[in-house]
Amino acid sequence: MPAHYDVIVLGAGPAGEGAAMRASKLGKSVVVVDDKKSVGGSCAHLGTIPSKSLRQSVRQIMRFNTNPLFRTIGEPRFVSFASIMQHANDVVQQQVSLRSSFYSRNRVAVFHGEAKFLDPKTVEVHSGEGVSDTFTGQEIVIATGSRPYRPDDVDFTHSRVFDSDTILSLTETPKKMVIIGAGVIGCEYASIFSGLGVRVELIDGRERLLSFLDHEISDALSYQLRDNGVLVRHSEKLKSVEYQNDWIIVNLVSGKRLKAEALLWCNGRTGNTAALDLAQAGLQANERGQLEVNEQYQTLVPHIYAAGDVVGWPALASAAYDQGRSVGSAIALPEKTYFVRDVPTGIYTIPEISCLGKNEQELTRDQVPYEVGQAFFKTLARAQITGVTAGMLKILFHRETLKILGIHCFGDQASEIVHIGQAIMSQKGEANSLEYFVNTTFNYPTMAEAYRVAALNGLHRLF
Repeated sequence: MPAHYDVIVLGAGPAGEGAAMRASKLGKSVVVVDDKKSVGGSCAHLGTIPSKSLRQSVRQIMRFNTNPLFRTIGEPRFVSFASIMQHANDVVQQQVSLRSSFYSRNRVAVFHGEAKFLDPKTVEVHSGEGVSDTFTGQEIVIATGSRPYRPDDVDFTHSRVFDSDTILSLTETPKKMVIIGAGVIGCEYASIFSGLGVRVELIDGRERLLSFLDHEISDALSYQLRDNGVLVRHSEKLKSVEYQNDWIIVNLVSGKRLKAEALLWCNGRTGNTAALDLAQAGLQANERGQLEVNEQYQTLVPHIYAAGDVVGWPALASAAYDQGRSVGSAIALPEKTYFVRDVPTGIYTIPEISCLGKNEQELTRDQVPYEVGQAFFKTLARAQITGVTAGMLKILFHRETLKILGIHCFGDQASEIVHIGQAIMSQKGEANSLEYFVNTTFNYPTMAEAYRVAALNGLHRLF
């Protein structure tokens, strides 16, 4: 006899956790099924947490190796990728322990194994060695996340070919690496490996890096990557890969041949839906393994919801958790359901990038009368104290109403700094105004002071 729950959640990443915790706190009986041995999803085990932990370690190494102050301690040092992975693994375990306590404290049952639909309300879970469990649920949430896209013409079984999941198992630091795909993940890993002294060639199929960004911010990223030794090749496409024991050769359509000790594939992701047997539930994923949902995160089968990477945009851990919470509300407290729209972009390159709202290209296209306020970090006392002066804060605002239209930040702590602007942008009416930053006292010295500097800079442009 199948065990029955009010809610079955497939996936224990941010979206699944958000849905499970919200539904449980609202009185629903919940079971979570995940294919990994512990909770946290790809976010904790393969993506956000380990990659950002790696980035932090690399930043510390870079500061030690480039800051003259540290020469009294010792000369610049080489630190291997495998060594800094230990810190990342420690953080992962802390996250897993914390998230496991959430499920226990909220009385949410957790099963580990491969799940598939038997019918629209029944799920079978295979935990290995012939062991299986069957659950029925009044509502079902698909929050299975995504995985790196793997084209058939690249041999990912070769010891020198990696994707953004398997790169975490790298045991030696290559002298040269080719990264295919210059999206967010590709740029982040280009920063990480170049910071470790690896010669990185970043292959971009487009004419500029991260073209969805404000072009001034994108240009700043390009400069910083190149300044750190990354060779960016734009408008290039992969033709083929030649494999040897000690190296690989990447052939591009343009005729270029690139020899390296490692190839990192960062070109796209696919929703984890292939093993779910969606047809038994009356569903079908698109060619990218993603599911279509409405503004209540319902799929075409109304009692089956989906959230997180499996629904596509914005495919961020922060948004996935909020989407999951909204699903939990849709199930147990419908009037509290909301669709996640205004999501800040956080890109953890070195330096990092974060933005929210419109960029200059969009405002120009839409003929919005806007003006720009800028604060360059090199002029801020706090940045001078920390020695990390590369970067800027850019505020786009309406010339007449002074309403803030966009916040764009590049530099140290950008992903933190953007939230000050986000708070003001979310205010209604006249409360959303550039004047807030002029009339508010900020601690000194702080990076937050950049808002006052940028606001004054922008107001001085008006006439």
